[in-house]
Amino acid sequence: MSEALIGFAAMLILVFLRVPVAFAMALVGLVGVGLMRNWPSAYAMAGAVVRESGFQYLLSVVPLFVLMGNFITQSKLSKELYTAAYAILGHRRGGLAMSTVVACGGFSAVCGSSLATAATMSKVAYPEMRRLGYSNELATGSIAAGGTLGILIPPSIVMVIYAILTQQSIGKMFAAGILPGLLAVGFYLLAVQYTIWRRPESGPRGERMTWRERLSALRDVWGVLVLFGVVMGGIYGGVFSSTEAAGIGACGAFLFAWLRRRLTWAVLSSVLVESARTTGMLFLILIGALLFANFINFTSLPRDLLGWIDAANLTPLMVILILCVIYVVLGCVLESMSMILLTVPVFYPLVAHMGVDLIWFGIIVVVVTEISFITPPVGLNVMVLKNLLPGVSMPTLYRGVTPFVVADVLRLAVLLAFPSISLLLPRYMG
Repeated sequence: MSEALIGFAAMLILVFLRVPVAFAMALVGLVGVGLMRNWPSAYAMAGAVVRESGFQYLLSVVPLFVLMGNFITQSKLSKELYTAAYAILGHRRGGLAMSTVVACGGFSAVCGSSLATAATMSKVAYPEMRRLGYSNELATGSIAAGGTLGILIPPSIVMVIYAILTQQSIGKMFAAGILPGLLAVGFYLLAVQYTIWRRPESGPRGERMTWRERLSALRDVWGVLVLFGVVMGGIYGGVFSSTEAAGIGACGAFLFAWLRRRLTWAVLSSVLVESARTTGMLFLILIGALLFANFINFTSLPRDLLGWIDAANLTPLMVILILCVIYVVLGCVLESMSMILLTVPVFYPLVAHMGVDLIWFGIIVVVVTEISFITPPVGLNVMVLKNLLPGVSMPTLYRGVTPFVVADVLRLAVLLAFPSISLLLPRYMG
């Protein structure tokens, strides 16, 4: 076990020294195996991991879903989603903040990135909320919290990677994220209501729309609803696999952007280059994490953890709670993909040994990762907003997200107490 702890310490030191996470994990994994076994074995392992990662069929969903998200982002759909949500909710107190949360949920459904969702909605929603007199706390808090929905509401790249690492069905992971995602939106709306109850002046009412205007606003987002319905409906009904769904989603997003006249040769080139860059980054992190995981498996850490849990007579729920605390702490220094790739290969054999459903555990991991995006002292969504809104101070940002962090903790408690919420839809998949 000491070798594994030294490896974790070395990896974190490299990260603090600003070595990219992918290279830090790969270097520690390669050197660790070389020192514990021999260098020819370490080189052979590295070559095998790179080759298998590059040729694994299931991993082809990653670039396709990334491409889908980039096409949707270029379609400038965020404005229409926000307008549609505002048409229904804007006349209430805090209605613009609630509209932001709902629009983030809709954008997440086809984007799959928390940081991209927060960054995009900050440009759309923040100026409008400030124009109507919303407080900085409520405006930024609703955007930062709504952005976290990007890795929970499917399709989600984080869910894809988790499913591949744990050998679970990608389609079942997507289905399991739908109800918790809707639950998250509901709890965030309650957080907005609580903020308005404490400070009514922080979220004044907007203009009430007529039903004709509401229907007109909803017609503007039909494309994203159809695209989400086709991708998720096809997977859920067993019409096509998750890989085929990713291809259909990318093609549909391309047609959607083209029909909206958002595609030029320059934009198409930018989308393809950005998708290739993002995919390359994800594969580098994946390869580094697999090398590090192989090193951990050579140590006695997995066996020692099982022995410690058996000796301590811990229940599965107690173990899950301990892992949740670990994820919140790691969220202070690592982003979501690095956390998943670093920890899941170590933790999931332990969880599976205790008889815990790995689909449900995956949802819990994603939800806790979401919480870490907006918790002090380092919440990545908060940092994104700070860079985009330099006039807003960090104390203001953290005051704004506090009610949403509380809502997240309550939601996590509900999902822990009632696993059936996450497992209901996967049971009835085609």
